[in-house]
Amino acid sequence: MSRAPLDVRAFGARGDGVSLDTDAINAAIRATHAAGGGEVVLPTGRWLSFSIRLLSGVALRLDEGCVLEAADPARHASAYDPAESNPFDLYQDFGHSHWRNSLIWGDGVEDVAIVGPGLIDGLGLTREGPGSRWSRQAGEFPVSMGGLSPEAMAILVPDREAMAGQGNKAIALKNARRVRLEGFTIWRGGHFAVLATGCDHLAIQGLRIDTNRDGLDLDACRDVVIADCRINTPNDDAIVLKSSLALGEARSTERVEITRCHVSGFDLGTMLDGTLGRTQQLAPDQDRVTGRIKLGTESNGDFRHIAISDCWFTRSRGLALETVDGGTIEDVSIHNIVLREVTTAPLFLRLGDRGRGPDGTRRGAMRRIRVRGLTAFDILPDYAATIAGLEGDPIEDVELTDIRLVYGGGGETAWAERRPGDMAQAYPEPSMFGPTPAHGLWVRHVTGLTLDNVRIETLTPDPRPPILLQAVHGARFGRLGLAWPEGVKPIVGEDVSGLVIDPPLRVGLATVDGDER
Repeated sequence: MSRAPLDVRAFGARGDGVSLDTDAINAAIRATHAAGGGEVVLPTGRWLSFSIRLLSGVALRLDEGCVLEAADPARHASAYDPAESNPFDLYQDFGHSHWRNSLIWGDGVEDVAIVGPGLIDGLGLTREGPGSRWSRQAGEFPVSMGGLSPEAMAILVPDREAMAGQGNKAIALKNARRVRLEGFTIWRGGHFAVLATGCDHLAIQGLRIDTNRDGLDLDACRDVVIADCRINTPNDDAIVLKSSLALGEARSTERVEITRCHVSGFDLGTMLDGTLGRTQQLAPDQDRVTGRIKLGTESNGDFRHIAISDCWFTRSRGLALETVDGGTIEDVSIHNIVLREVTTAPLFLRLGDRGRGPDGTRRGAMRRIRVRGLTAFDILPDYAATIAGLEGDPIEDVELTDIRLVYGGGGETAWAERRPGDMAQAYPEPSMFGPTPAHGLWVRHVTGLTLDNVRIETLTPDPRPPILLQAVHGARFGRLGLAWPEGVKPIVGEDVSGLVIDPPLRVGLATVDGDER
């Protein structure tokens, strides 16, 4: 990419926010590709566009003062590229199954980049999309959505016919190689601000995303680095790794590093304007605001060698690792994570059996999960950190080291008596089980659990035990610091074998001083 950059104005683009610049931008990209590659520049201006088609060897640069605005088919005389035919669209929703119905898309491209410091404004994109065509439908939607009316569901999950001409992603990449996304901002990015499927050698750095649904969705991608990104997503996940069947095969997600990122669930737009609003309480799924880092829910393929380090969660759901569609999650390293204003469980490991896949799809597995240096403050008291496998298919070999969890406390006494069912086919969310029977850590169907220097505290006393173990075998606990009221057992075990606690428990405080926080 050593040739002189091409300015889109040389191809007739106007950048006045009124004229459609789609054809001019695409002409500049085609010319750059034909010349062997180079840079296409959008200078200062407001560039109104429908679908922009990336080609190999092209870097799209958004200069300072550049706003690339997604046009609106209801107001502007054109439409987004139609969603391409995909014979493999049965087991994931419409948004995951198509790429061309986007503001910027690339299919099979190599050596491409989108770089800042300009802004992508998805004003004309839709955040909605149909669900999957899977006939069984068990586990298609979170349990928390069970009370929504048919009218409300119709808005959230429209018919496929309603998607004609619509764009529902800011950036979509399919089967791309050697991609760089760096330095720009996305505001209201549609269903996905960035969807990358089957992409290898992907570098995402220094993005700012404040969006109305998902932030970064990486599906069946390998050799990925996500670094120094700030992502605000009150309505859905901020950074999520997936392994769907959108490409017609169970392709694994492997060798992914997520580092120095900050995710949150502030009111839409208030991360970008700096006001950090806290008005919105619920996400569309009727749980508290989202904004987290997650593996799953789409989990037909495997997840291997995932590293998450030096990240911050604020006003966000906790870190979630979920396999429910037959895939294996293994060799995950999580280090130095800080969470504040945690809106569900601070940590959620779930092996389920939704089985959204072809006939014969079996349960997956989860093993060798290492979490070190995780600190969470002001956690919603309803949901303890939860590690939940299934009878006959336990989660294996989990290590929690140097962990501090500070809950709001004040749970109800009756919650301690609850023993929810396994709910194997349910959509995985901490709220699926209802309020947990422990206030700090609930572990069920796990073989091989190590806790070392784990401290569980509450801001006000909580009548539930700090830790509940059910069907846990081969556990070793050391340097535990727990808080529990008089008359409550600190650790409750049911069908537990091989538990070693050395050294013995030390009693923590039931409340935490402000200075400690």
